[in-house]
Amino acid sequence: MTKKSPISTLIELAEKDTDEAAKNVGKAIRALEETEKQLALLLQYRDDYVMRFQNGAAAGLSAGQYMNFQSFIYKLDSAVDGQRKIVKDAEYRVSKARSLWQECEKKRLSYGILHNRAQADVLKKESKLDQKQTDEHAARSYFYKS
Repeated sequence: MTKKSPISTLIELAEKDTDEAAKNVGKAIRALEETEKQLALLLQYRDDYVMRFQNGAAAGLSAGQYMNFQSFIYKLDSAVDGQRKIVKDAEYRVSKARSLWQECEKKRLSYGILHNRAQADVLKKESKLDQKQTDEHAARSYFYKS
């Protein structure tokens, strides 16, 4: 059974962390898209309601109807403001998730570089050992032939 190097274990853990962070970025982006859709629907509903108010005003509204329209538009504006805050929060979560993913990816790549350097050192040492053995063999062959 081949013994697993500590750096290989670190690379595997970093890959798991990176994968998890990437999933979280995806979730955050989907949540942001959903909040943006809700904001767009709310704005569309507000615009439609304002058009209905303007049409009603052109046809003539009672004071009570006018107050109801104004009150409801105010409530819609408050809902729009609240949804905009939710969108901003979702954008912040996407930003944080991306930053975390970038940190995980950087760590994973760093471990990969360290692993490659260690492998290169091992190959270099093996190459030197092979060269030394070849030189010794050649020297012995020459000595015994003489």
